[in-house]
Amino acid sequence: MSRLAYFRVSTSDQSIEAQRGAMGGTFDKSFHDEGVSGGVLAKDRPGFAALLAYAREGDTIHVYAVDRLGRDAIDVQHTVRQLIDRGVSVHVHNLGLIARGVGELILAVLAQVADMERRRIAERCEAGRDAARAALAATGRTHKGKVSLGRPRASDASEVIAWRKANAASIATTAAHFGLSTSTVKRYMLAA
Repeated sequence: MSRLAYFRVSTSDQSIEAQRGAMGGTFDKSFHDEGVSGGVLAKDRPGFAALLAYAREGDTIHVYAVDRLGRDAIDVQHTVRQLIDRGVSVHVHNLGLIARGVGELILAVLAQVADMERRRIAERCEAGRDAARAALAATGRTHKGKVSLGRPRASDASEVIAWRKANAASIATTAAHFGLSTSTVKRYMLAA
């Protein structure tokens, strides 16, 4: 009967240590996924997959919040049900132990909220990209003042290609001259 912890963070402003501190107590073993979206199915996350393989009947898995289990409502419900069927308890910080019946119902509602948040985040990102595209087309700059969407070009591709031809230079020499990677020079050559 082990106390197991699972932590997941998807962005650099989130912290596993903050989750660990908030949950308090000590754990026999902990598992984590860093830089992994909650939209990735639980079984496909390396840390959670290791947890599933390790957990035994009588163990309790502690998580900070339902959305740490995932942001896909069906996946979260399926995963928790699978654990309960194996005799593994799931404890959500500030919510308590998830059990059959009412616990599963509460989990279902919270999982739906996490899923809805994931969709709203995607919608806000797309709206931001649309606003950037519109502003770029109208003013030559995005709504945030950038001169391009995404990463700005390292160099003008036509200038790189012309220099390489004029100097009969290799890809490596061209890359060194412009301070580019060889893959960028190759990409410029293919696009020409």
